[in-house]
Amino acid sequence: MSAGDDGNDTYGRKAFKRSKSHFTDRVTADGRDGWPVEAGRYRLVVSRACPWASRSLVSRRLLGLEDALSLAVADPIQDDRSWRFTLDPDGRDPVLGIRFLSEAYDRRESDYPGGVSVPALVDVPSGKLVTNDYQQLTLDLATEWTALHRKGAPDLYPQALRDEIDTVMADVYEDVNNGVYRAGFATVQEEYESACAGVFRRLEALTPRLARQRYLVGDTITEADIRLFTTLVRFDAVYHGHFKCNRWKLAENPVLWAYVRDLYQTPGFGDTVDFDHIKRHYHQVHTGINPTGIVPLGPDLSGWLSPHHREELGGRPFGDGTPPGPVPAGEEIPAQGRP
Repeated sequence: MSAGDDGNDTYGRKAFKRSKSHFTDRVTADGRDGWPVEAGRYRLVVSRACPWASRSLVSRRLLGLEDALSLAVADPIQDDRSWRFTLDPDGRDPVLGIRFLSEAYDRRESDYPGGVSVPALVDVPSGKLVTNDYQQLTLDLATEWTALHRKGAPDLYPQALRDEIDTVMADVYEDVNNGVYRAGFATVQEEYESACAGVFRRLEALTPRLARQRYLVGDTITEADIRLFTTLVRFDAVYHGHFKCNRWKLAENPVLWAYVRDLYQTPGFGDTVDFDHIKRHYHQVHTGINPTGIVPLGPDLSGWLSPHHREELGGRPFGDGTPPGPVPAGEEIPAQGRP
């Protein structure tokens, strides 16, 4: 999710186009891009409001990388200068010492295209941005950072299932992950209707698949589930109303509603979700869509903790592994952000 140069009031006032990640260096086991995997060297900068950043939050928890990869959480209310660290004392990230994420971008390169986006991986010693490639980042956490995974970490991108996972993720990205944004930021009726129809067409296609199996690919949680979850968990809270994806609510689809609740109640998923950050970001930052900045009171969040009965389909959430441990101190979701 990007903070561009044109200001927040442009959201919903110009045609939407997802920017490609400009900084695509990878942190790998062999360090072939100059960035070797190393405990404590990098800092993950996220917004809990952003679905793209939330993928990395879930992956980091499931894989047990909390001690190896430190976390910086930006204020959900960005301003036109970019994501800011106003949640921290004195408005500075305590590790990087910066007020705005743009400072790490500027240390890497000037006049970069695409705005300032999260998730961002920053090299702590130099203070330079390493990558903002949200598509590749979580795949590398799963496959390149294995030496630092916790004991019992799941295989989120199993070799034997990668072709199927990639196919499912590509469809979900086009129609659902990105589709809700194309609908929400549409500036003409035809553009909105096409995007909105695509969102629900894909959700309806996924419904029978998830009616017969607990997870999207195979019998364990994979990267595909993480990417679908981070959009579905925001659906009724912001995409249904704010982005006008309102043919039906997720809670009105028994299969998808049970699926996303199952994941939410799985350690590593719901314990990264802050509904307060999500609602305030979308409704207060996208002033081109919601000029009053009023944040809706609903929806009722209590249903997220209701029984889902998905275990009746079988499946092993963590495969041969185990659930992640408790949320580290200081990373807990405040009460106003939880059901």
